[in-house]
Amino acid sequence: MPAMPAAAATILGIDPGLRVTGFGVLRQEGARLAYVTSGCIRAPEVLELPARLKAILDGLAEVIAAHRPDRAAVERVFVNVNPESTLALGQARGAAIAAVVLAGLPVAEYSALQVKQAVVGTGHARKEQVQEMVRRLLKLSGAPSPDAADALACAICHAHAGRGWGAAAADPGRARQRIHRGRLV
Repeated sequence: MPAMPAAAATILGIDPGLRVTGFGVLRQEGARLAYVTSGCIRAPEVLELPARLKAILDGLAEVIAAHRPDRAAVERVFVNVNPESTLALGQARGAAIAAVVLAGLPVAEYSALQVKQAVVGTGHARKEQVQEMVRRLLKLSGAPSPDAADALACAICHAHAGRGWGAAAADPGRARQRIHRGRLV
């Protein structure tokens, strides 16, 4: 009996930020990934915190309505030296997760280390390396902005979950053994 083709899915990746929240949408059909769109939601710094959080929530709601993803992946907050910055980033992340949950989508979470390991092959990759690997993996004509690239990388990491890369990303020790230069080995 021939194998059943893997179901197609649309994945929304989100890189939350209080000033700039990156988003990226991919279409996955089996092992193949196709770029749909990416960009940034900018919350003006002149706005009070509640209005900035609303800008993130509303912006992501528009992206979700326009592209109808099946699932979402959000980058986890890392602990910063400055507790106020960490708290603010956590609130931006909460607004992003709320937008996804309000749309009824399942949410996966990945640390920056996991995303970088899954896409670049090292958890300590620079932003430029992430941008370049995202450009190559998705066959883009140019590199996306750093925030959009991080969001696309999060979506790529999630797309590969269960097929090796995502499983490796979930276990950083395994990732070092299984991923080399962004390729499963």
